Amino acid sequence: MGMKNNDLFEIYSDYLLTSFGKTTATGLSEMLDGQISHDQITRFLSKKDYTSKDLWHALKKNTREVEDYSGVLIFDDTVQEKAHSKENDLICWHFDHTVSRSVKGINLLNCLYHANDTSLPVAFEVVKKPIRFCDVKTQKEKRQSVTTKNELLRNMLSVCRQNQLKWRYVLADSWFSSSENMKFIHEQLKKYFILALKSNRHVALSLADKQQGRYVRIDTLMWSGKPIQAWVKGLEFPVLLHRQVFTNKDESTGILYLISNELNATATTLETIYKKRWKVEVFHKNIKSNTALAKSPTKVVRTQNNHIFMSLYAAARLECLSIKQKLNTFALKSKLYIKAVRLAFEELQLLKNASV
Repeated sequence: MGMKNNDLFEIYSDYLLTSFGKTTATGLSEMLDGQISHDQITRFLSKKDYTSKDLWHALKKNTREVEDYSGVLIFDDTVQEKAHSKENDLICWHFDHTVSRSVKGINLLNCLYHANDTSLPVAFEVVKKPIRFCDVKTQKEKRQSVTTKNELLRNMLSVCRQNQLKWRYVLADSWFSSSENMKFIHEQLKKYFILALKSNRHVALSLADKQQGRYVRIDTLMWSGKPIQAWVKGLEFPVLLHRQVFTNKDESTGILYLISNELNATATTLETIYKKRWKVEVFHKNIKSNTALAKSPTKVVRTQNNHIFMSLYAAARLECLSIKQKLNTFALKSKLYIKAVRLAFEELQLLKNASV
């Protein structure tokens, strides 16, 4: 059976969507009764490097169907542990801020576009660390990236502009609220941002204070519930600051400091728009739980990278399918799982009856 790369592209992503365990070339070949050989699948994963540009081309039509000028670009990275895989430029040690320690695995930076209740990945970078050096303190070998995650974010934003994507806000957590990123979004892109800030950032409450160098920490300010216009250290333009107090599931309260360059935004606007940042957390959950991000035993950087790419593509297809089916992605995956278990159960009854 002659199989084009395009066909394999869809078949491999379908395989990721319908798998519940390890995803291997052998497993896919067996599922298709050998219609596609193990070698064909391996060649497909090894032929070229699938990049962010390929993802955009694959999902451009879907994105154009939902895009809107009120859309948001959400940036976040995620670490997927791969403790038993051999270390290389892609699978290596990354700091995971969800557990506050370094873990061995994959570090993925995603740009998720959200508009009209749909979330699609429009750019991504797998963080690679090809530079090796010796840590002076520990005398251990460490690895480093050529480009920082903040530089990758700015590159991805430039690409979104080149692709003429319609959007209004950039959303990200405090890991990406550097002055450089804010300057770039405000001055180069002429767009709005709503970002989280760490509580130790310094601000001036008036232009005179800024010129005199009188800065205070944002967690020492008197908050009335309304946003405050201020000048953040390192920025030449005024911004809006807002302190959001929220209640956690365990009834404890948390505080989130938000910053935006949309000076006439209300507290409700800032909180409502920033809440959309949660969509990227759901997306990361999807690629880890529903599209087999870490379930491929591929050994080399190219095939590992391409499997990650296919996992992102499969997650986007799952999102589109879930909207058509009016089911969330986890309910849809659960539906597939129940169907698979039912078929396995029926097959088992046939086997039992045949052996009687």
